[in-house]
Order: sequence, then structure tokens, then C-alpha cells
Amino acid sequence: MLDIIVYVVAFLGAILVAYAVFLKREKLQDVLLLIGSGCLIVYSLWIGNLIFLIAMIGLFLASLVEWLEILFGLHKDIGAPSSQQNNTTTQQK
Repeated sequence: MLDIIVYVVAFLGAILVAYAVFLKREKLQDVLLLIGSGCLIVYSLWIGNLIFLIAMIGLFLASLVEWLEILFGLHKDIGAPSSQQNNTTTQQK
């Protein structure tokens, strides 16, 4: 029974991580990556794979840091156009 639970948790984690890649809302993306990587940490501990465990801990910590930066207003989205750039392109048209 415990085997089935661990595999269901791993499957859920894999689905959440894959879905989070396609999200545009960074806060929700980071939350899903946190939950998904947490599920996959449980699975990697269960199967005893050190490399997979390190990778999932890295993803978990990176998502946690970015989520906290967004929460406290420290995160700057480098790829997003600023409002000045939008006004300039609108005036040129």
C-alpha cells in the first residue's frame, strides 16, 4: 500500500512540475514547482537515487527563493516590457 502512495505522489509531482513550465503567472508557477519538487523529493528518497534527490532539492530551493522574492517585492521580471517602452511604441504608431 505504501508503494502505491509513493508512486501516486511521484506521478502528481511530475505532472505539477511539467504543468508549471507552461504557466505565465510566476507566483503560481513557483508554488507548483515547490509542491511538485517536494513530491519528487519524497519519491527520490524512496528509490534511493542521490542524483535525482539533489536535482529536486535544487529545484525546490530555487522555487522557494523566487517565490519569497515575489512575496516580498524583491523580484524583478527582466523579460517584461516596461510601461515607458509601451508608451514609446504606442506614440510611434
